[in-house]
Amino acid sequence: MPKRILSGVVTSDKNDQTITVSVERRFTHPVLKKTIRKSKKYRAHDAANQFKTGDAVRIEECAPVSKTKRWQVVVEA
Repeated sequence: MPKRILSGVVTSDKNDQTITVSVERRFTHPVLKKTIRKSKKYRAHDAANQFKTGDAVRIEECAPVSKTKRWQVVVEA
């Protein structure tokens, strides 16, 4: 099964080798037919500490790196 790749914006880079990425998705509400924006935060592994708050990045699923990290940074989006 292919690994999922998501695009988002870095919201925090305070932890060592970890960034928090906010990923936004848009969908149409089934009843109201209105476009809704929902966001979710993912913690991703950034081994080189090269990404800072506000950067656009792409993250990819990976094997668990720690208790909360299941994603790693691929490249800047």
